[in-house]
Amino acid sequence: MRLVTRISVNTLCALALAGLAACGTDSPKETGPFAGQSGPEVVNKALKKTNGVKSLRIGLDLTTPDGRIKADFASSLGGDCTGTMSMGGEGRMDVVKTGDTVYTKFDEALLREQSKGEPKEDVDAAVELLAGRWTESKASDPDTKDSIEFCDLKGLLKEFEASDNAAKKKGPTKVAGTPALRLTEKEGKETYTIDVAAEGAPYILRVTSRGGEEPMTMNLSDFDVPVVAEKPAAKDIVDLEQ
Repeated sequence: MRLVTRISVNTLCALALAGLAACGTDSPKETGPFAGQSGPEVVNKALKKTNGVKSLRIGLDLTTPDGRIKADFASSLGGDCTGTMSMGGEGRMDVVKTGDTVYTKFDEALLREQSKGEPKEDVDAAVELLAGRWTESKASDPDTKDSIEFCDLKGLLKEFEASDNAAKKKGPTKVAGTPALRLTEKEGKETYTIDVAAEGAPYILRVTSRGGEEPMTMNLSDFDVPVVAEKPAAKDIVDLEQ
């Protein structure tokens, strides 16, 4: 089973969520909520449960050939979304999506990083106008699409489909203080792990990949917690048409 989500924010990045295809058997002395269940049974149950949420928070730390991407977004099936993202360790972008309207804010560092090669006077003017202030656009605008990839919860959840056929249990762990069961796979040079909540609902809490060209850590939390996305104050929004 391999889950793949493509995320593009100015540049297109590939995110391998999980690949679990190892084999293994359960210990006869195993105890806990997953005792007597095979690795694939645990993973498929977690995938199904995670796929059924109406909202969640996703935190991503991904290293690509183009640089490091860090993101933290809370998204809902209703379309509301809030989050932040940084690329290459240079600056930050904030996003608020409420209904069909998207508000985006860049700090000075990210504006200058994304404007490399442009005339200095143009870059300085853009920084003076936009840094630390919100711009407003429609979610359907082509220029907006890349910045709200994480807001498409319906699309993200499609990746969490129960399709594993052989996952190996590695033992208990904790994710942000929550007891979990770790499952793992070795595929070529890459090692994948997936942590499933062992307390409460069996949600997927964390997925990591190590040893490949794009090491990644993804944390999931705030399952079915309402997303509060509020329009920024009018005084903080730049009217680009003027």
